[in-house]
Amino acid sequence: MSDASTSTDIAIIGAGPVGLFAVFEAGMLGLKSHVIDALGMVGGQCSALYPEKPIFDIPAHPQIAGQDLIDQLAKQAAPFEPTYHLGQQVTKLEKRDDGRFTLTTSTGKVIDAGAVVIAAGCGAFGPNKPPMDGLDDYEDSGGVQYYVKRRADFAGKKVVIAGGGDSAVDWALSLHDVAEKVMVVHRRPKFRAAPDSSAKLQALAEAGKIEMVIPYQLKGLRGENGVLSHVVVATLKGEERELEADHLLPFFGLAMELGPIADWGLNVDKNHIGVTQATMETSVPGIFAIGDIAHYEHKLKLILSGFAEGASAIHAARSYLFPDKEFHFEYSTTTGVPNE
Repeated sequence: MSDASTSTDIAIIGAGPVGLFAVFEAGMLGLKSHVIDALGMVGGQCSALYPEKPIFDIPAHPQIAGQDLIDQLAKQAAPFEPTYHLGQQVTKLEKRDDGRFTLTTSTGKVIDAGAVVIAAGCGAFGPNKPPMDGLDDYEDSGGVQYYVKRRADFAGKKVVIAGGGDSAVDWALSLHDVAEKVMVVHRRPKFRAAPDSSAKLQALAEAGKIEMVIPYQLKGLRGENGVLSHVVVATLKGEERELEADHLLPFFGLAMELGPIADWGLNVDKNHIGVTQATMETSVPGIFAIGDIAHYEHKLKLILSGFAEGASAIHAARSYLFPDKEFHFEYSTTTGVPNE
């Protein structure tokens, strides 16, 4: 960590996969980076939400777990010695008359930066919780969980998964061979998950390896002293069932908000920041946005797209920092990693 006031070339807001790759790109251009993230660790959603979940569309990796991807990206960025300011949020961002920026974080850290790259994913995020009484008691004991950190935590357990999207289906597929029993609660037979995943779920159900609790919705919880024993579900007609369970995993999406970013004078629409695709620059010169938070026509919300956006943003940021300097593009195979 640095002193209370710090100066850097690039301030990167967000330490997820796209933000980490931007550190590497900046380093390859000889630019120093400071990275700020509200979480107490690097990795963003990959580390917080699905560290063990496999990702299949990262080039050269037929399959890689979320946390393994983060570990490799952090290793790739490490030679350039980025400074991380974790567990704090950028609460104030001001552009000065000299074209540089002053960032103030929630811990009172003040950072002077030549350019800013916002790689904040979906902004501040948290789970959409089901409207059920007593959730807090079972959250504290681990009976109700909204993220899966380790599959091994559910070994030999009875698990109820609620939801009809990709997260619900993917975790049912992932946990069925670890848990003693997996039950999937959904209000209708059709799922919103990827067709291939939905087909695999149906096949496992037909084979008796997953129980489909359809058409039901969550209604209540049973247990003692915060230890979950049953999940109560009901149909729209009021017919109830009690499912014996050690854990409830409700997957109803994330509640997302931009937080202070919404007040920085950027072109914001529906929790996204509009950018010029060629440079990823926002409506404020010197501020760039990449990854899920950035929006342009035909945007693809993929990690691999975010990597390319990061490269474009950092090259444009260098031109913003040094407008009178001529640069010659070079490939990494020519330059190597300067700090190795």
